Amino acid sequence: MEYLEFELPIKDLQDQLEKCQLIGEESDVDVTETCKQIEKKLAETKKEIYKNLTAWQRVQLSRHPNRPYTLDYINAICGDTFLELHGDRGVKDDKAMIGGLGKIGDQSYMFVGQQKGFNTKTRQYRNFGMANPEGYRKALRLMKSAEKFGIPVVTLIDTPGAYPGLEAEERGQGEAIARNILEMTRLKVPIITVIIGEGASGGALGIGVGDKVLMLENTWYSVISPESCSSILWRSWEFKEQAAESLKLTATDMKKLKLVDEIIKEPLGGAHNDREKTFLTVRDTIAKSYEEFKNLSPKELVKQRMEKYLDMGVYKG
Repeated sequence: MEYLEFELPIKDLQDQLEKCQLIGEESDVDVTETCKQIEKKLAETKKEIYKNLTAWQRVQLSRHPNRPYTLDYINAICGDTFLELHGDRGVKDDKAMIGGLGKIGDQSYMFVGQQKGFNTKTRQYRNFGMANPEGYRKALRLMKSAEKFGIPVVTLIDTPGAYPGLEAEERGQGEAIARNILEMTRLKVPIITVIIGEGASGGALGIGVGDKVLMLENTWYSVISPESCSSILWRSWEFKEQAAESLKLTATDMKKLKLVDEIIKEPLGGAHNDREKTFLTVRDTIAKSYEEFKNLSPKELVKQRMEKYLDMGVYKG
């Protein structure tokens, strides 16, 4: 288990507990009471730390190396029913954007999401979860296929942003994202969007227009990352914590600003601390959200979605 800097008091107590248990196993000394006291202190420390997380600490949790990624969710939710689909029919298959058909119960869904890697080799293979234009065009192709067959769409967002390389710009990165936003606003099937990690900039928005937008508790959603914001405003990354607070990027802030619809509670310590529980919660929330929209006609669905986004923000004449 890897620990973040603010989790070190938990690590110390965990180490103490393991040593105490080891002493009990290797000797005749009764350490039951001591272990109970450490366990109690550990539980209290966990509650105290995770109850008072700052915006920057939530950003750190959203990037935790053990945190589940898009394919982890899809494989856990759909099992053997998931069929991955590839390519944008134009350039190539973008490994940073994955998608395909899967089932929750008896209902089919088209899943689309950014995929990160878990070690150096897979991070390079997945381009760190930063999709190229062909990734967004693949996502759109799959969403239009879902519309054709009346299948609801589920998008899973976890990206530090769209790939900003020269080749991506040459192939129309901005246009690809803008096209997705336009097409998603008028897609004639329900769209359920779940932010499972980082939701940065246009890279997130390219698959982020939904009838229901859900955020896991320890995720963030913003036009820019705290580090980039800090480097622009202060010419240094040292003010990233201050930037995180000012950007109002946490799930609580997003819900308060009515930019997302619901917060999905995570197990104590984050999604990586109890993956199975997280997968079940996300699966049930997706199924429940679909129930809200499945009986709407395509016309009502699009009208409701358009009104939802037109109502966002403050306008003073």
